[in-house]
Amino acid sequence: MKRILMIATGGTIASLDQGDGLSPAITSAQLLSAVPEVSEICEAEAMQLMNLDSTNMTPECWLRIAEQIRLSYDAYDGFVVTHGTDTMAYTAAALSYLIQKSPKPIVMTGSQKSIFLRDTDARQNVLDSFRYAVFPGAQGVSLVFDGKVILGTRARKERTKSFNAFSSVDYPEIAVIRSGKVIPYLPGEDCSDGPRFYSFVGGKILVLTLVPGMTPEVMHHCLPDYDALVLQSFGVGGLPENDGGALADGLRAWVEAGKTVVVTTQVPYEGSDMKVYHVGQKIKKELNLIEAYSMTLEAVVTKLRWILARTRDPKEVHRLFYIPVRHDIIEA
Repeated sequence: MKRILMIATGGTIASLDQGDGLSPAITSAQLLSAVPEVSEICEAEAMQLMNLDSTNMTPECWLRIAEQIRLSYDAYDGFVVTHGTDTMAYTAAALSYLIQKSPKPIVMTGSQKSIFLRDTDARQNVLDSFRYAVFPGAQGVSLVFDGKVILGTRARKERTKSFNAFSSVDYPEIAVIRSGKVIPYLPGEDCSDGPRFYSFVGGKILVLTLVPGMTPEVMHHCLPDYDALVLQSFGVGGLPENDGGALADGLRAWVEAGKTVVVTTQVPYEGSDMKVYHVGQKIKKELNLIEAYSMTLEAVVTKLRWILARTRDPKEVHRLFYIPVRHDIIEA
């Protein structure tokens, strides 16, 4: 039987209401004991790395999870990381950059209700995660939730309460789990030269959502304190021109200061394509902006943190951003 390490980090799955709202209080051993069926499919061990509401997850937490997996990598055949759902897509994306080309599976999961509730989705999600962790060919970072297996770079939480909380954005689910069986849809990548572990994230990222009538003051105000700006534009991507060029000047100030500017879309699916309209094509060409295309916001932010810890050179940032990692970017 394969040996799988479950790393618990907190979240709703491990929460109890002790009179002042839900907060993580259930241990890793209690989580594992609540799903006794796991013992039938693998040798499972559990450890408590942290016990946080995922709202409190930070880039330093991503590094702690990646480092624990690195330290334990040779002793286990795979890993299951239990995590709160609110920031799980960020952590899944971050781990996809911090642990690349892993021939062993690193499976993230959580739940919308505590594992100690009768009507919870937690036990099924945990069991499915272990099923995928022992599945032949499972590799790299993925997120298992509600019977879906999603690449870590493609996951997004789209519902706050429903059990089908996560979707794979602009990329197929790589597998599903039905009646206890894993049904793979897509083959894995070549991991013969892996795993590759990275131990750094850096940079301060500002995310702005463009709204009608927006003015550039916040761009100018935040410029000294941030290393990169991610602008969630309208539709396929563009910048209003009827403001006398004020917003364009705001972006220009960032570029001239040597900061990174990435344009993405606030539309949930199908990504950006700035060459379609004049309002997008002109500003992208003029300022040599990075375009996120179909990347999720979570992947954009975490990839930038991974890149900016390595370099601040604008040309090198551009180059690294466009190198695909776990199918995170598909250019239009």
